Amino acid sequence: MSTLERPPVENEWDQKEMPFTEHLRELRTRLLISIATVGVIAVLLFIPSKDAINWMVRTYFAGIQLHAFGPADVIFTEFKFSVIGGIVIGLPMLIYQLWMFVVPAIHPRTRRMVYSFIAPSILLSFAGLAFAHFLVIPRVVHALIYITSAVATPTFGVASTINFVLILLGIFAIIFQMPVVLVGLARLGIVGSPFLRRYRRHAFFAFFVAGGIAAPDGNPMTMALIALPMYGLYEISIWIILLLERSWRARSFSTT
Repeated sequence: MSTLERPPVENEWDQKEMPFTEHLRELRTRLLISIATVGVIAVLLFIPSKDAINWMVRTYFAGIQLHAFGPADVIFTEFKFSVIGGIVIGLPMLIYQLWMFVVPAIHPRTRRMVYSFIAPSILLSFAGLAFAHFLVIPRVVHALIYITSAVATPTFGVASTINFVLILLGIFAIIFQMPVVLVGLARLGIVGSPFLRRYRRHAFFAFFVAGGIAAPDGNPMTMALIALPMYGLYEISIWIILLLERSWRARSFSTT
């Protein structure tokens, strides 16, 4: 059978080379969709932002009266709450747009994997928010108020206080995306379970460095509460990838 008559092989696919201008146009489209997603969510969140901020104050700072040290502190705080909330809630869409910008050079079977990532990404975002809400923020705030009360009367500004809470919520919503990111990289062949196991110690050290950088208050407790979940998710990701690699190898073997 000649080359022209050879039937198409399932593992082959048509990779259309795009010129540089097309790549820029594609990137612009993905960025505009991402910005629009965050913008729409932020506008919707701006309406109930006042009630949400009051709820956070009652929940995390019961008995502490917040103060505005400038005429625009409250409005800027509500605006920041809306934007950060838009990023956190829209995180699955942002990851999806990033993925779709990368996948044109990837096998179609691998591309379809992105759709299976959307639901886990949303669930992990909410898991990160719940972890920060129930475990991290109450303990960190209690420790900081205790330390402050030993030498001074706690008098907190509304802008810096809400910013502190929003940063922690955003950090944990992003941290809990680690399994999705690592599984995606493993599916692309960039990393694998042997590689991740080999660099466990390096990852552990890197997570504590990242925790020290990301901690908005520089408190060692906050650093540990950021670093330890990161390492726990890293270990969970290794086991998930290890299980998936077997099915990937079996599927690859069956199609050859």
